Amino acid sequence: MADRIALGVSYRGGAYCGWQRQPHGRTVQDLVERALSRFVDAPVGVVCAGRTDTGVHAFNQVVHLDSPVQRDAFSWLRGTNRHLPDDIALQWVQPVAGDFHARFSACGRRYRYLLLESPMRPALESGMVGWSFKPLDGAAMRAAAAHLVGEHDFSSFRSADCQAKSPVKTLRSIDISRHGDYWRFDFDASAFLHHMVRNLMGCLLAVGAGRQAPDWLSAVLAARDRDAAAPTFAAAGLYFCGPYYDPRFAIPEATSAMCWLP
Repeated sequence: MADRIALGVSYRGGAYCGWQRQPHGRTVQDLVERALSRFVDAPVGVVCAGRTDTGVHAFNQVVHLDSPVQRDAFSWLRGTNRHLPDDIALQWVQPVAGDFHARFSACGRRYRYLLLESPMRPALESGMVGWSFKPLDGAAMRAAAAHLVGEHDFSSFRSADCQAKSPVKTLRSIDISRHGDYWRFDFDASAFLHHMVRNLMGCLLAVGAGRQAPDWLSAVLAARDRDAAAPTFAAAGLYFCGPYYDPRFAIPEATSAMCWLP
């Protein structure tokens, strides 16, 4: 009988066409499955907690698989990582019960958006942060964010390609903080629609830059129409912080990289 294990994966998404497996093979899932298969010398497929789009990064993407072999944690990590490129790496491994499912067992998911506010575009952080050349008003953005927290129909923030069965999600919190010239936006929700965070960011920054009033977010939400919202913001600064689960599964909720960035 195969043993079910959970793995935490961190990656920079700039070089890949998102997480989800595609025929051309240039996705994070393709490379992770290929590395795992080489390590165990057998075909391996994984199930993820949440798909990420082209250019989106992950601190703690959680996946599970039913392993055809038994290995200790150190062997899983070192043995698989040697077959992965430098911008993708397993961070931890955890044996789990057979009823654990990376996607369906999740109680919620978290995203973080990192943004540089500067007259000049980023250079060293290019591809890793978003950018606003206009000064931003934190109080206005927090007032706007308050309209979004709770259970709502988020159709106004949903891409045309979204395959979710329902646009109704519970956005549990939006925390906005400033660290020098960098802004950090933390989103916690039951689940997210396709492009939802990037569409929320577009609207929050429209308020922060003074183009819209905070109450505008309430009208956008009520419209349930994508055309009512701001354009989708850049993927570069978006990070999937990972899901969280019932404590009985003992799944790590953070990786060291989450403390490295602002």
